[in-house]
Amino acid sequence: MLRFDEVGVLPEAEDNAAICSRRLDAGTPIDFDGTVVTLPHTILEGHRFIVRPVRTGEAITSWNTPFARASRDLEIGDYVCTPTSLAAVTARGVEGLPAEPSATNEPLDPYEMDESALNFGAQVTSVEQPGTFLGYPRAQGAAGTRNHVVIMATSSRSSGFVTELARRFDGAAAGDGVVPVAHTEGGEDEVPNNLHFLLATLAGFTLNPNVGAVLIVDTEDDVVSGQAIKDFMAEHGYPSIKVPHAYFTRQAGFEHDLTEAGALIEPWLPVVDSQQRVEVPLTDLKIALQCGGSDAFSGISANPLAGLVGAEVIKHGGAAVLAETDELIGAEGYVLKNVRDLHTARRFLATVRSFKERVGWHGHTAEGNPSGGNVYRGLYNIVLKSIGAARKLPREVRLDHVIDYGEPLPGNGYIFMDSPGNDLESVAGQIGSGCNLIFFTTGNGSITNFPFVPTLKFVTTSTRYERLHAEMDVDAGKYLTGTPMTELTAETFDLTVRVASGELSAGEMAGHSQVSIWRNWRQSGPREGISITTDGRMSRKLADLPAEDRDAPLDGLPLTGLGTNARTAVRLLKVDDRLVPESVGLILPTSLCSGQIALRLAAQAELEKWAGDAVTRMVALPHTEGCGSSGGASEETFARTMLGYLLHPNTRMALLLEHGCEKTHNDYFRSRLVEAGADPARFGWASIQADGGLEAVGTRVKDWFSSFDLAAPIEYDGTVGDLTVGLEARGPLSDETAEAMALIGREIVGSGGSVVLSSRGNLLAHGGFRTVAFGSVGEVASTIAHGQRFAEPGWHVMRMPGTDWMETATGFGAGGVQQILAHVAGGTLSAQRFVPVVEFSNDPETVVKYGDDLDAVATGDAADQARAGLDTIAAVASRRMVPKAVASGNVGFQITRGLLGTSM
Repeated sequence: MLRFDEVGVLPEAEDNAAICSRRLDAGTPIDFDGTVVTLPHTILEGHRFIVRPVRTGEAITSWNTPFARASRDLEIGDYVCTPTSLAAVTARGVEGLPAEPSATNEPLDPYEMDESALNFGAQVTSVEQPGTFLGYPRAQGAAGTRNHVVIMATSSRSSGFVTELARRFDGAAAGDGVVPVAHTEGGEDEVPNNLHFLLATLAGFTLNPNVGAVLIVDTEDDVVSGQAIKDFMAEHGYPSIKVPHAYFTRQAGFEHDLTEAGALIEPWLPVVDSQQRVEVPLTDLKIALQCGGSDAFSGISANPLAGLVGAEVIKHGGAAVLAETDELIGAEGYVLKNVRDLHTARRFLATVRSFKERVGWHGHTAEGNPSGGNVYRGLYNIVLKSIGAARKLPREVRLDHVIDYGEPLPGNGYIFMDSPGNDLESVAGQIGSGCNLIFFTTGNGSITNFPFVPTLKFVTTSTRYERLHAEMDVDAGKYLTGTPMTELTAETFDLTVRVASGELSAGEMAGHSQVSIWRNWRQSGPREGISITTDGRMSRKLADLPAEDRDAPLDGLPLTGLGTNARTAVRLLKVDDRLVPESVGLILPTSLCSGQIALRLAAQAELEKWAGDAVTRMVALPHTEGCGSSGGASEETFARTMLGYLLHPNTRMALLLEHGCEKTHNDYFRSRLVEAGADPARFGWASIQADGGLEAVGTRVKDWFSSFDLAAPIEYDGTVGDLTVGLEARGPLSDETAEAMALIGREIVGSGGSVVLSSRGNLLAHGGFRTVAFGSVGEVASTIAHGQRFAEPGWHVMRMPGTDWMETATGFGAGGVQQILAHVAGGTLSAQRFVPVVEFSNDPETVVKYGDDLDAVATGDAADQARAGLDTIAAVASRRMVPKAVASGNVGFQITRGLLGTSM
């Protein structure tokens, strides 16, 4: 028989609910201090059960804080489950569960501060003799823990460029290496609502102490440009960049610009590589405190440990920076238990109100923050998540400052920075503020890393640490099995100093990283029928939102357009009784945190031919979604987009790769596939966390692709009428070229194929195009939502919420587009990872400047230009030609948040 102390943990002695420390099946007898109770239901690790009787309507507590109310009388041993937590575990196929929830979530009332009761206390006592670490001194301030050459894109338009440029310096002697900062922001034609946060973060990156040299890359038409960053820094009193640096604007072909930009970097490499670590004070250590993939034990082991080590850093004169605003809602009183002054307390609460207001504009409440993985691991609601997350602030430590996202640190001590709960977006802001080391606590085993700042990962339980030991740095679970917290704190502080001095973290040894900056939001104020008040407890119901704003699916029936019978021949492949231009093996990450691993596995799978000759290439589609963002409309668009690629006609084999703690995990997509009428057994399924880490999951993915004995596709003769083609135009468009694009579409549609246009593209805006394509200059309505598959072939218009090129291309691909033909003027485009992008131009200046990047040059009248476009489409579809952007590595993939999505 098991004793309570072997299976349960009480966060505080007064609590009436305990955390289950291991899975307990229904029927298990437990000795509660002499009283034996047989459990009526299965209780998962991390979930809660009653240890003192609770009557109907009474509060159920953890950390002496109400988080739920009993729906019925609950006795010792009863499983505490709310509607959301019961749904989460039921979706995972757990047996032995109750038929009905036993509790309801405690509503979040807005926090009201009693200013007269605030404690304006002291900070922890400084040590008499501050310690040191081996770092890189910087003229502009704190020393670095690393020494990287950074190639930074000012907007998403240059993300492919900086990634490829950094790749070409792989292995170069350059300090700790050359790394890219590629991200999703600033790529639209309009000024984004997140402009201030974006500029502050990018400016902060250039001054981060871990940067030994930096190249800042933009394009000629960027709203967020190098000049915009310079102006922002001057306006806000930033110091000048003291390390070697340069600004580079792309103005020619991709290869030409790579050579030119590379020539700027080359002289910096020996300078950076020759710099040596020297002894510097721990005053220069700035710790970013972050949590992700949290579980019920995060607030008991990992978060308190990270906070206590941060307190040790503060005692030595350094700084610790807490963030994730929405993950402190419900814990405001704890955060303000010891605060520097009234101004700091008021600013903290103002920051919380501002965050709730912004989320409310989009029809959401911050109570929707916990991810599916959080709930599955026992964090039933935002109250439990917040009171656990706040334990990164030890009771004895004072809150000294509150700053905006990416704002430079005002000094040392304990600082709170405004940010969303999205881990990667929050980390980016902390790095922009000046942090040079990251403490990342995780219950499920989050594996993400930042390119130029090392991450120490604290895992909450020893069981999870043993499973993922190659990816984790600190086993905080030892506290749960008897190691004193003082001992763990001393051990981890010593590890912190060693890593700050150059010892590699587990994440650095794994060699993967990514950047995601607080993503843009579309609403800039309240709107009738969409917004909710800041004290709202329920998000807007999806069906109640305006159809256009929520991007509701349309009927998918084609427009009445014109067609011609001429047929351009294409050599296609026959795959499973369908004719396609290529046969793709797809590794699809279910969230942002598994994206980089998916990329590595796809590259390895192609190199080693895991799928044999069954596929013509292997593709992974890393993105920023699936966790750390609002649900509702944006989640529907995201799911539709993901299913569009899984069920794309070019996809022959597809495996979904989950991180393991995201909102949209593998089981989520199994259900979505069933709803779409697809058989989940057709697909492969792998989990970084559940399968035991990177090496184990790599083996699982390889085994799945290698388990099939599929014949190579057979070539067949076809026409452009067997294709679905996206037509796009960026930049000025002549009347002749607009007519040519319409003629291209007419032949494809007239031959039985489909053409998809963007609702916000230059083609549809051109009256001449509409006249030739549809027989009338009249306005044309959308036929499909973003990423939606059409019901019948023909002319189609996809509803686009924005103008970002990569989001447009990603929507096209999800809708079944097999190739995109884009006319470009003024500059060229990045290719999309899955859908080949063919670029041609009739603009003389563009041909001169960017000719090396063009797949075709359109000359002559409309008919001649149309012929050139069709011949190029046929060459790519027949695999005789690879688009130049694809061949050069200038590729991307980006999923829209729509009009109502926002980071959380």
